[in-house]
Amino acid sequence: MALSQGLHQKLLQKLSPQQIQLMKLLQVPTAFLEERIKEELEENPALEQGTEELYQEDYKEETDSELNEDADPDGSEEDYDQVDISEYVTDSDDDTADYRTKDETYQGSEDQNFTPVRSENSFHDLLIQQLVMLNLDDRAQIIAEQIVGSIDDDGYLRRETSAIVNDLAFLQNIESNEEEVETLIDQIQQFEPSGICARSLQECLLIQLRHKSKRKPTKTINAAIAIIDRYFEEFSRKHFEKIQKQLELTSEEVRAAVEIITKLNPKPGGTIEGGLKNENYIIPDFYIFNNNGVLELTLHNRNAPDLKISEDYKEMLMQYEKGSKKDKRQKEAVVFIKQKIDAARWFIDAIKQRQTTLLLTMNAIMEYQQAFFLTGDETVLRPMILKDIAEITGLDISTVSRVANSKFVQTEFGTQRLKFFFSESMTKSGGEEVSTHEVKKILTDLVEGEDKQNPLSDDQLTELLTAKGYHIARRTIAKYREQLNIPVARLRKSF
Repeated sequence: MALSQGLHQKLLQKLSPQQIQLMKLLQVPTAFLEERIKEELEENPALEQGTEELYQEDYKEETDSELNEDADPDGSEEDYDQVDISEYVTDSDDDTADYRTKDETYQGSEDQNFTPVRSENSFHDLLIQQLVMLNLDDRAQIIAEQIVGSIDDDGYLRRETSAIVNDLAFLQNIESNEEEVETLIDQIQQFEPSGICARSLQECLLIQLRHKSKRKPTKTINAAIAIIDRYFEEFSRKHFEKIQKQLELTSEEVRAAVEIITKLNPKPGGTIEGGLKNENYIIPDFYIFNNNGVLELTLHNRNAPDLKISEDYKEMLMQYEKGSKKDKRQKEAVVFIKQKIDAARWFIDAIKQRQTTLLLTMNAIMEYQQAFFLTGDETVLRPMILKDIAEITGLDISTVSRVANSKFVQTEFGTQRLKFFFSESMTKSGGEEVSTHEVKKILTDLVEGEDKQNPLSDDQLTELLTAKGYHIARRTIAKYREQLNIPVARLRKSF
């Protein structure tokens, strides 16, 4: 086929850089917004933190014109003489921006700006410190540190002894053997928290029970050790009758031993390590207060940061305007300055639009789920999907999804993810539509109120919910139970 030229028309929809920037900002939670602003401040010297400025939103875009008589003869230079900088050097930048959500005298502003950060030693640092009690020589100290470094965040040593020996040979240039490593592992297992450096859950529980037995040996603890050591599989499956028969114990003795076992820590390192992570602190994006039956919504003031255009950059433009001689280098500098100022304005405007969109969306959610925010009762939550909020706000569903993603709201009844308020609907026998949250709440209440010696099966839960007017299939009950982290009936059974 011969090559040919043709003229075609196409209709394309493209997002502007400003729209892309706004979409990315919408997804950023309040906890990470400061980091995003810091990055922008480092990249754009025309953007500064300080007193907010009110800028013109309807400024005109500059267009290139034809070369004039002062242009270079090669025709490669734009006409910088046509640059209009009047809108960049106005004196209206001292007014307070309208995207501020709270007055400076708001009593909670300082508290909300404060991020609690705990400064402590890490879990592995605590173990390294305890190595001092072993009085090891330099060689043994290196081996012990290698073992400690192989312990995961839950406190388990999941690496094989032979692999640790190989690590010492290749990484530390130390020739060791499995017997030497095992000896040090036994010593590290005596550290606190009890149960550390175990290779399995069974070993972890045995270490804790043996520590208890050394401090205060009792018949109940010895029975617990026997259960975990010899009948761990039966214990995990809750076959207590078989354990009672094999160990020739009474029901009371087995019950007391099981009670001790259930109080042990299956993740001795997880509790410490989890408490040291700053990510455990949730910074709410919204606050909802009940003022005598009237809900009041406020946005975290970090979402309205103090940003302004650099005075130095505006001063450089004013100096250029006052100057009589404008050579090519000066004009190029002016174009660069204008680009940076435009980028700063776009970013400030994106922050403003982000704040407006967040408030608009959260206000729609608050009105839609008003009964919950007034009472805190999950059973009154209405079925709500992204489309419902999109229709109320006039926003696109994808925009509502970005707002709901990774955002939190603080209420009088606790802090919840925005996704918590979105749920599917189901129809009761009377034709009334209810949220799946209501079904899950009733399911939780049924499980909490069941006889633990004869827990309810999924079929029995289905019958009870059907009797209450909720016609749900058994497989749906099983799905809701798994979502609520409720184990099957056999594993909920108590001796």
